[in-house]
Amino acid sequence: MFRIKGRVPRKVLTWGLPTAWGAMAISYKLACPLAREDSLGARVVTSAVFFAVGTGLIVHVRQALLRELRQVRKVAGAAQSALLRPPPSRVDGLNVAAAQLSADRSACVGGDLYEVIATEHGVRAVMGDVRGHGIAAIGTVAAVLGSFREAVHDEPHLDGVLRRLDRALARHLRERSCDEPVFEEFVTVLLLEIGRDGEIAALNCGHPWPYLLSGTTVEPLARTDPLPPLGPFPLPPELVPLPCGSLLPGDSLVLYTDGVEDARDAKGRFFTLQTALVEAVRHHPITSQTILRTLFTAVLHHTKGRQSDDIALLVLRNDRTQVQCSAPSGARGTARPTTTNPQPTNYL
Repeated sequence: MFRIKGRVPRKVLTWGLPTAWGAMAISYKLACPLAREDSLGARVVTSAVFFAVGTGLIVHVRQALLRELRQVRKVAGAAQSALLRPPPSRVDGLNVAAAQLSADRSACVGGDLYEVIATEHGVRAVMGDVRGHGIAAIGTVAAVLGSFREAVHDEPHLDGVLRRLDRALARHLRERSCDEPVFEEFVTVLLLEIGRDGEIAALNCGHPWPYLLSGTTVEPLARTDPLPPLGPFPLPPELVPLPCGSLLPGDSLVLYTDGVEDARDAKGRFFTLQTALVEAVRHHPITSQTILRTLFTAVLHHTKGRQSDDIALLVLRNDRTQVQCSAPSGARGTARPTTTNPQPTNYL
């Protein structure tokens, strides 16, 4: 009720002032004797009156448009914050840091998506990139993220999660096509599952492979060709998650969208993510937050803050403690990671 009443004065100012200025200009032209004289002085006065009225109208319209733009940005930013909520700093023994930066400064929203959730099947993470950016991408991000947040708990296998995302995207695109044409809409998606022993399984649909940081070594998690992005092509009948080794205690995974590696400087040179990661692991102590800060600082310095695509980064670091087993020392995989809370936690 109070919100409705508060809008009345704003509407009065929006429409009342231009109407009053226009009425004053017309009244001056019709009723003032000076406006009908042909002398130079009368013409100068008449021109000044109409110039003042026109300037006032332009300034008023500009201020109204700026108010509307600020309101749109505020609403879009709130929607983005509610949809792409910050993940917990710790998820089942993994230290998590994530952030995104939209290329659409007018809307403050982007088409990138990410989420990390602990389930009874392991920690499951998604990183995706919707074609395009801005307010039009919010609906697609909502459809994919909403489906992921439900499917990770319901589906025992990673391929079932991906099929749920594919069906949710197809439904969303069908609904959008009723209101507007949808051409070549697609979403790149990377799904990861990290087990209690640190074993990593992945399904990749057109997304860049993340980097695995182990000590001072920085390598891609996998080098196989991904599947096509979701949307244009159906998924194959058989989906087998790709084993990608282990995320041992002290190791980190850096997931990102292609806006990071596509970022260019003033001379057109691309940003080298692997080189920046090598520099990031030299800092001590190494945490997910320091890696994230180092990368964002490097990207913004490289582009001077003028990137042409959305940027999203998600860092997962295994902070689980090691319990030594009876296997021979020095063998990789002889330590069993544990946490103070051995049961996965539902963060929804």
